[in-house]
Order: sequence, then C-alpha cells, then structure tokens
Amino acid sequence: MNEFLAPILNDIGLMARPALFNLYFAVASIPLGFLFAIFFALGKASPNKLISGFCRGYIYAFRGSPFFIQLFMFYSLALAFNLSLWKPLGIDWLVLNPLVLGPLILTLNTVAYTAEIFYGALMTVPRGEIEAARAYGMSGLQTFRSVIWPHLIRLAWPAYTNEVVFLFHATALIYFTLPVIGDQKDLMNMAGELFERDYNAVLHFSVAALYFLAISLAIFLVFGIVYRRLTRHMPGASRVRWSFSRL
Repeated sequence: MNEFLAPILNDIGLMARPALFNLYFAVASIPLGFLFAIFFALGKASPNKLISGFCRGYIYAFRGSPFFIQLFMFYSLALAFNLSLWKPLGIDWLVLNPLVLGPLILTLNTVAYTAEIFYGALMTVPRGEIEAARAYGMSGLQTFRSVIWPHLIRLAWPAYTNEVVFLFHATALIYFTLPVIGDQKDLMNMAGELFERDYNAVLHFSVAALYFLAISLAIFLVFGIVYRRLTRHMPGASRVRWSFSRL
C-alpha cells in the first residue's frame, strides 16, 4: 500500500506550488473581467448603435475564437512592439512577463463570455419593474442598483459560476504559449516535466487533474454559498440547495 501511495503523495507535494500559479492567473483576472463585463453587457443593450455594435463585435470576436489563438496573437503583438516600444521605456521585463500578460489575456477573454451571460440575464429583467421604478422617480443609476442589478446577478449567477470554472481550466493553456520564466511552472508544466522523467502519464496527469477537480469543487461551494445569499428572500429559499444539476 505504501508503495502505491508514495508516488501519489510525492506528486501531490511537488504540484502544490505549481497549482498556485493556476490559481493566481484565475484570481487576477476575475475581478476586472467581472467589472468590465457589466459595462459590455449594458453597452450591448444600449440604444446607441455605435456602442452596441462595438460591444457586440468584441463579444463575438472573443467568443468566436479559441483561447489558445488569443494567447498566441497577443503574445506575438507584445513581442512585435518590444524593440520599438517596451524596451526603450524599460518595461519589456514587465509587459512580456506571463504573470502580467496571462491575466490580461484571460481578462479580455472572460469579459466577452461574462458579458454575454449578463446580457442574457438583463433581457429577462421584468420591464414592468423598471417602468415602476422610473414612475416612482428613481434615476437611471438608482433603477440599475435597486431593480435591474439584483435581478440580473441572481439570474446570471449559476451560468457565471460555470464561466469562472472554465476560466480556471483555461489557465492550463497559458504556459503552452507564453514562456516559462525561472521557476514559473503551473500544473501542466510540472506534470509534463515529471512525465519526461519516467513516462508515467497516468500518475502525473491524474494528480494534476485531481488538483483541478479539488479547486473546481471549492469554486462551486463558494459560489453556491453566494447564490443562496442572493436568493435568500425568495419563496422557498430555505429549501434551495446548490447541486451539480444546476451547473
């Protein structure tokens, strides 16, 4: 039994630090992605054709192209401007660092997907409640904060939970495109490095998968708590339970 568990425990220990890089990429991109997605969702619903067209085009471009290609294109653009822009300014070490470029590209990607989720929820907000708020004398900001936003975020939260998990999974692609600097290794890098030593793909990549499963479960649990908080005032809310059937 010890001979069976020892390699697994050894891999778990070796991959603990690399897992932090995957977590970092996700955590660093979620807040800005969430914030900008709100503006893009509202922009897509805007009566202004220029604003709406720009937001629709952005969302379509990032949702319609593979994340791997987005990584490659933005890193290529960053390299193209290196000698002419970044190096003279002395910020080439910062701009070309995966710890900066990775979260930036992830943010651009998640903004598109999250904005589409928020836009779909926005379209289901009851028009009667919005009109009632305006008739009551609320300003546009007050209407959004008191009427539109509570409906939107409650309706969008289950789908947004999935997007956060997909975003975390997408971090596995970053070091396939961006350079590994120093000891920057994520789960896939470390699993590949261990595989090259003994060619035991089942062991190393299974342990990497376990990390992804464990962190994904933690995300589901945390976001489930938030969802119960968002729906606590609804009839039968005490009976609402977060389950994987909602995901």
